[in-house]
Amino acid sequence: MLDRLSIMYYIYTMNKLPIAKKVQIINLLVEGSSMRAISRICDVSINTVTKLLVDTGKACQKFHEDTVINLTSKRVQCDEIWSFVYAKQKNVPETHMEDAGDVWTWTAIDADSKLMISWLVGDRSTQTGTFFMNDVAARIKQGMRIQLTSDGYPSYLEAVTDSFGSQIDFAQQVKTYGNSEGATTNERKYSPVEYTGSKKTVICGNPETEHISTSYVERQNLTMRMHMRRFTRLTNAFSKKIENHCHAIALHFVYYNFAKIHKSLRVTPAMEAKLTKKPMTIEDIARLVEDAAPKKRGTYKKKETPTT
Repeated sequence: MLDRLSIMYYIYTMNKLPIAKKVQIINLLVEGSSMRAISRICDVSINTVTKLLVDTGKACQKFHEDTVINLTSKRVQCDEIWSFVYAKQKNVPETHMEDAGDVWTWTAIDADSKLMISWLVGDRSTQTGTFFMNDVAARIKQGMRIQLTSDGYPSYLEAVTDSFGSQIDFAQQVKTYGNSEGATTNERKYSPVEYTGSKKTVICGNPETEHISTSYVERQNLTMRMHMRRFTRLTNAFSKKIENHCHAIALHFVYYNFAKIHKSLRVTPAMEAKLTKKPMTIEDIARLVEDAAPKKRGTYKKKETPTT
């Protein structure tokens, strides 16, 4: 017969998700599966998948903040990618005006190592852009002068100046697009527009013209849409809560930076940036989450035996 401590340990271990199951769930998350599909495949509840995403996302955010520092980057590209939470902006009900609608993810990538230096989820205001660029500047090794390229969004002008001052070579590339000849409205809806040209504008410093480009960061947008189900266009796989949206992005970028082998580099971006010497595994990512200690049970009141 089991004593009380043995029963408590048994209950705790039964409620604890095995590491193999965590690895399976995280593997499916970073490969773009929806949370309910993962729930069915792994035979766990949707709440289990959600809790693991939240816990892992928080751990990945902290890991990135502590690890991606003192970078020796020389060329950085910035962009913003659109998505939405709960509903598109035009369909947001009045009861969810503060926590739903259009969401922009600001991203900055090292053009040489392909390392995702920083990201920020928010609106598209100058204030958000300044906060984002301050974080990018803080992760670059002190004394390094970088060449930064962004698209033509005006908020970058103030944000970059506020974060780097004049100690930067900054340029913008504005790309122009047009409809393909003979394309109908329905074809345009499901097909990309035709690229017609670009204009490169030097903002400050002396950037090298051949490196004024946003191609790598724009390609990263496709990687995000392929690996995060909630970024996929024209589906119902959108984020229902802004917090879970942020956790999914944090998980994705730790996987991208430290675990996924880049096809052209043959190593992970973190290895190319000299942050690590070997790739992380999905199990390493799963173990970033500290298992919560079992809660202390309260004292039991002894049952009094009635006297006759």
